Amino acid sequence: MSGIFGVVGKDDCRQDLFYGTDYHSHLGTQFAGLAVWKDELVRKIHDISGTQFKAKFYDEYKFMAGDKGIGVISAKDEQPVYVKSRFGPFAIVTNGYIENTDELVDFLYKEGQSFSEVADGSVNMSELAAKLIIRGKDIPDGIKKMFAQIQGSCSLLILTEKGIYAAPDRYGYFPLILGKKDGDWAVTSETSAFHNLGYKVNKYLAPGEVVFIDRSGFKVIEKGNAKSQTCSFLWIYTGFPASSYEGINTEVVRENSGRALAKRDNVNADMVCGIPDSGIAHAIGYAMESGLPYRRALVKYTPGYGRSYTPPSQETRDLVAKMKLIPIEDIVKGKRVVICDDSIVRGTQFKNYTIKKLKDCGVKEIHLRIACPPLMLPCKFNFSTRSSHELAARKAIKALEGKDISDVSEYIDENSSKHKKMVEWIRKDLDVDSLTYQKLSDMIQAIGLSKEKLCQYCWTGKQP
Repeated sequence: MSGIFGVVGKDDCRQDLFYGTDYHSHLGTQFAGLAVWKDELVRKIHDISGTQFKAKFYDEYKFMAGDKGIGVISAKDEQPVYVKSRFGPFAIVTNGYIENTDELVDFLYKEGQSFSEVADGSVNMSELAAKLIIRGKDIPDGIKKMFAQIQGSCSLLILTEKGIYAAPDRYGYFPLILGKKDGDWAVTSETSAFHNLGYKVNKYLAPGEVVFIDRSGFKVIEKGNAKSQTCSFLWIYTGFPASSYEGINTEVVRENSGRALAKRDNVNADMVCGIPDSGIAHAIGYAMESGLPYRRALVKYTPGYGRSYTPPSQETRDLVAKMKLIPIEDIVKGKRVVICDDSIVRGTQFKNYTIKKLKDCGVKEIHLRIACPPLMLPCKFNFSTRSSHELAARKAIKALEGKDISDVSEYIDENSSKHKKMVEWIRKDLDVDSLTYQKLSDMIQAIGLSKEKLCQYCWTGKQP
């Protein structure tokens, strides 16, 4: 997943752009970039896989003067992409995943197009989006036509000489939010980027809506869709605790989620703890509902260690998982511990690092409580898991069936015997004393939107 941020100011925007982009660092680990416009477009991109955004850009951003700019923390591609087009030069940043990339690339090849931003044989998503957009009669028309051509999702910001175009993907999987501060305007993936910069939320953009932002404010160029399918995982895992989507705060949802887990539980335990960072609020909610004390059995060594879910390579994910969490033996030795976490994706890090660390410290019992149902399918709308074979639930199903199967509907059914056998297989594989997943209905209720407004594809296989 990537995070994008843009700002149009009365005067110089660079400080707000720098810190606003930095507040998306929890969303990406590979590349970061800034683009500003004053007399001309100036762009900087750095590899941040081995360092932090601030360290790479702190000296440079001071020399990037301009009254408007866009920034990105990217999970995969180098961004922003610069395009010199018949509409004039522009820079583009994107968030999402275009599932039919190969088909669209072949289509553009036949038109005589070529691609320059290629890494490891893969076309850059922002460049692909730009190539599709410039086929329109103007930028807004191009965005509309691009949305109609892609499968998956693409939220974007486009910086031009006159201002910024902002458009969330057409089903609103990954929202964009407008903020205002005096006469300055900003647009963000995460509302948490607004608080310390003094912006107030002005508008949650509708799915597929296209707005243009300049010094005078914003105007709607294309109306959005009435239907939305916001990614449920934003609240459960990926979003920052201080962020809100559709006006619903992430930390509150996670506390609600933990409460729901506790209401259905009757385990005898001495304490509850959360896996840092996103599991903490789930554990706090569980503790408030159950009455068990909240203790920090595992702490995260924050400097330099991001999320183990976001890096693209398994080797890097394992290294981060191993190094960032430190157990406190004096807290857990001889104790029965409820551990709350947002999800089990592959299960390897739980098994090889988290669980092992606690057992090495002499924990008596481990009871794992997961804030969402078992993940059954890789996300079609963002860059995360790309294969079903990676997922812990699918490994369990293969082991139980003796082969890979395409129809997993019986395992998705929370009340089926096959679902129970799958969960039991995962419990044994992780070597914990008990394992409970959140029910889908409880997760939806914890978020507080109707199920029709939430994407649940990775759990149910259903999509709009």
